[in-house]
Amino acid sequence: MQSEQHPPHLEVRKLTKMFGALSANSDVSFKVVRGEILCLLGENGAGKSTLSSCLCGFYQPDSGQIFCDGVPVLFNSPRDAIARGIGMVHQHFVLVQSMTVIENIVLGTHDHGWALGLDETAEKIRNLCIHYSISLDLYAKVWQLSVGEQQWVEIVKVLFFGAELLILDEPTAVLTPRESEKLFAILRKMTTDHLSIILISHKLGEVLQSDQIVVLRKGKIVGNVRAVDVTESDLTSMMVGRPIMLRTNRKDITPGAPMLQVSNLTVLSDKGQSAVNDMSFTVHEHEILGIAGVSGNGQTELFEALVGVRDSEAGRIQLSGVDLTHQGPMDVIANGIGYIPDDRFRSGLVGSFSVEENVILGLQKREEFADGPILNRRHIRDFAEDAIDRFGIVARSVQTRTDTLSGGNAQKIILAREFWSATKCILANQPTRGLDVGIIEYVHQILLEKRCEGFAIVLASEELEDILALSDRIAVIFKGQIMGVFRAGETNIDQLGLLMAGQMVENVA
Repeated sequence: MQSEQHPPHLEVRKLTKMFGALSANSDVSFKVVRGEILCLLGENGAGKSTLSSCLCGFYQPDSGQIFCDGVPVLFNSPRDAIARGIGMVHQHFVLVQSMTVIENIVLGTHDHGWALGLDETAEKIRNLCIHYSISLDLYAKVWQLSVGEQQWVEIVKVLFFGAELLILDEPTAVLTPRESEKLFAILRKMTTDHLSIILISHKLGEVLQSDQIVVLRKGKIVGNVRAVDVTESDLTSMMVGRPIMLRTNRKDITPGAPMLQVSNLTVLSDKGQSAVNDMSFTVHEHEILGIAGVSGNGQTELFEALVGVRDSEAGRIQLSGVDLTHQGPMDVIANGIGYIPDDRFRSGLVGSFSVEENVILGLQKREEFADGPILNRRHIRDFAEDAIDRFGIVARSVQTRTDTLSGGNAQKIILAREFWSATKCILANQPTRGLDVGIIEYVHQILLEKRCEGFAIVLASEELEDILALSDRIAVIFKGQIMGVFRAGETNIDQLGLLMAGQMVENVA
């Protein structure tokens, strides 16, 4: 840790960033001490991304100052920031899939005017990997790597360019629990090397592993605390402005008759490879089956096959005894299935449509919204306004284009539509991704209410806390196969993490 007599590694004074009349950041001030981890915490839309973009040169603040080691700096581009030792690892990787690891790491080196020879470059990268216990095949193509390995490539790339302050945006979103533990061990080693970390995360257990926590709400700092001085409950209250129930109240309910039955299902990926391999499971009335797994292990292809937007190669799908194998999405939805896709803009919404158009997307022919061939605009508007109110969708009006909304608000439109339309089964793939803590609480509540009503629910989430809190049974998926199925309360994060990494353990359900 830095001595008090030295200036902070990074200091932000009264930073304000406007987008038109909207204040994304307002009068933000904080300090990052060299050799510490500072966490930026806040709800969706609180201003975390805008603030980090200002620190990295993607945006320029409208007012305020940024200091590095006591020296005022002005970043006109990310290149200016990296020249001052500030690098960012984005949640969505910016790697070239067809290039090797070493090619991705040195990409852009020539622009900096200090390109090394290939052998010298490889040696420098290997030394970085050895120092931080990171295992990478420098000559493997990026597409051959797991998402966790791609995360390490991004981190090594920033270190290779000389970053001494790393900004990490949701770095554990694609990692297993064990990989997350390794990441934090590496981050701590970095701090002992006098590097500093700005961590953006919504996982409160991770947030509390930092040294300092800056809480943002509506673009302003509402808390700047030491992690040792606060609890998860304290942090959620600061974020939302009210107490939040962090633990769900899942009642014991005896499952009913089989509702969704999947038998020997095989589904191909877009590359023609087996993404789901001979998978079988059953979900009963009054039951939530959690699908746990690292992103990219067949979850998307499984859900797309269940809802009819991707055809299966083999196997059978039944809902309440009705065979839905090879049926299209309209027939699947008509039989009572609601679908929350993991990619909201690609699969769940039409960006150029308004809020009210998207909230009835696929439902526009129902009698609630149409009088024969004519849409009932008043009913549609009332329904959309009610959805905005119930789900806290931040939009100027029901006429607002959806592609102008934040990802979290776009997700809420899908949730409002699918929770209303489903009558038997809900397929929820990452339903809380990008949502505020308060809305996550609401989503959990609705899923549990639907369970009580007799719905069969398939829930896939990269948040193991969601899976453990909501599921009656948990199936772990790895490379398109179910590695194990467990009853709720009879497994833990460590056991699930082993299975998510492909290691077999004993099934109990």
